[in-house]
Amino acid sequence: MSRLLLRAASLVAATAILTLAPASRADDAPAKPTKEQWQAVVDKAAGYLKSTQEDNGGWSTQRNIGVTGVVVTGLLQTGKSPDDEPAAKGLKYIEGLINPKAGHLAGADPKVGLQNYVTSVNVLALVEAKRDEKYKPVIGNAVQFLKKLQWDDSEGKQKDDDFFGGAGYDSKSRPDLSNTQFFLDALKAGGVASDDDAMKKAIVFVSRCQNFKSEHNDRPWAGKINDGSFIYSAAAGGQTKTSDDSMAPLSGYGSMTYAGVKSMIYCGVSKDDPRVKAAIDWLKKNYTTESNAGMPPQLGGRGLYYYYHTMAKTLDLLGEDTFTDDKGIKHDWRADITAALAKRQKPDGSWTNGTDRWLEGDPNLVTGYALMALSHCKPK
Repeated sequence: MSRLLLRAASLVAATAILTLAPASRADDAPAKPTKEQWQAVVDKAAGYLKSTQEDNGGWSTQRNIGVTGVVVTGLLQTGKSPDDEPAAKGLKYIEGLINPKAGHLAGADPKVGLQNYVTSVNVLALVEAKRDEKYKPVIGNAVQFLKKLQWDDSEGKQKDDDFFGGAGYDSKSRPDLSNTQFFLDALKAGGVASDDDAMKKAIVFVSRCQNFKSEHNDRPWAGKINDGSFIYSAAAGGQTKTSDDSMAPLSGYGSMTYAGVKSMIYCGVSKDDPRVKAAIDWLKKNYTTESNAGMPPQLGGRGLYYYYHTMAKTLDLLGEDTFTDDKGIKHDWRADITAALAKRQKPDGSWTNGTDRWLEGDPNLVTGYALMALSHCKPK
């Protein structure tokens, strides 16, 4: 892309930043981004990613081999063709991670970490490529591998165990909701039905990650906060990320609560179910695009871009163009998320989280997350 075109794109994106400010009062109409403004933000990001792609076709491969799957998914979901050079090279890199013997998409190294995350995001990328003849068997094998990672009676975990139904980083890792939501994203994208045994098992774990005492969650801590929010993990007595103090209350937060809602719907739970209603009530009280909702102010930047893409995907799944908060204000969530991302985009087209937690200091990963979020926010 020429300097002139880059400058033009920058001017359009800057205009978007000024005109896409979300509503702040009940009588303000939410800003409506145009398709051109949305596209300018997306194109700048794609231009940046083209400039940072490695010779092997991947991105940030020395940090984590899963970054490429996030980037390729983001590029394809926002309209790039799988034949476009960066996407094509990225898909070729992912093909190199196919492990025919194990079935996963995390390479040949038996010691590679994050097999669940890496395989799951690579499944999403291959599904988005829409090349069934080439990738369908690979995706099918990956789905079967992921199912084997799920904690169940085959690992000696019965339904009353707090590991049951969840997925962790690999077959021996404690399960958590973050890993489980990516696991479910991959299964859903791979064509697994909501009544599949893996989904039925997953909803047991997901329900236990909610601060909501019910027949589905009898954990000792479930009713202590009881506000409908979701925590990071129900396993081993429960864990949250709203504090670094392991003895702190198990308060929920935005990225996991959106993940919980999405996961429940994938598993066939109705939007009218008390669990989903309780979670949405919490989200209504905590609607924001300025921080990872529910986090203390000093920690609000943690996982912010992960939050954006999970928020956007979940609200899109709910099927409403606006989200009404607890004050009765209707938010054009697509405009709000686009505005939040536009004002944070760097001049070179990338995003980076100044709170470098969970790899969000890596601009390739974060720019991939941003594109995944924007794919659900394109103006209609």
